Amino acid sequence: MKLILLGPPGAGKGTQSQIIAEKHGIPQLSTGDMLRAAVKAGTPVGLKAKEIMAAGGLVSDEIVVGIIADRISEPDCARGFILDGFPRTLPQAAALDALLTSKSLKLDRVVELKVDDTILVSRIETRAKETLAAGGTVRADDNADALKTRLMAYYRETSPLTGYYFAHGLLKTVDGMAPIADVTRQIDGVLGEVQNA
Repeated sequence: MKLILLGPPGAGKGTQSQIIAEKHGIPQLSTGDMLRAAVKAGTPVGLKAKEIMAAGGLVSDEIVVGIIADRISEPDCARGFILDGFPRTLPQAAALDALLTSKSLKLDRVVELKVDDTILVSRIETRAKETLAAGGTVRADDNADALKTRLMAYYRETSPLTGYYFAHGLLKTVDGMAPIADVTRQIDGVLGEVQNA
């Protein structure tokens, strides 16, 4: 099963991706996580991405597409994968289509988590407080100002993907503002349609 989760920063894509990954035995491929790992390791890609990410910006298509191309070729992706945070733009969606076609693969479903932006700001601030309380390190982009920058980028560059994937017959929308378990149930329903098709 090859899936994409769409939704603005803080919508719960990472949480739902982890749940889906465990239930279906497929990896969650979060470009954000992979880039943060590269930043932490000080790799050339990580150093390029570090400054952009700290300001709430988006890294270049070349960096992201390269990471995804390498990652989906790994053995644990043979049964499928969940893309979390990719594609972010229409050119990336076209690059992903070309990449999948070159590997004789296709997407099964794109799930959009619909949310309320004002509540997202509160979620991000809460996440930062909880991370600090647990003794963790807060991401540089986990603050209201960076979130607003990321939201503007999302609506300018990423939200057109909903139309793109709707036109391809792949898009299903769920209520991302519902409690986590309810969002999971909605997604289970969508994925059940794919498995029963």
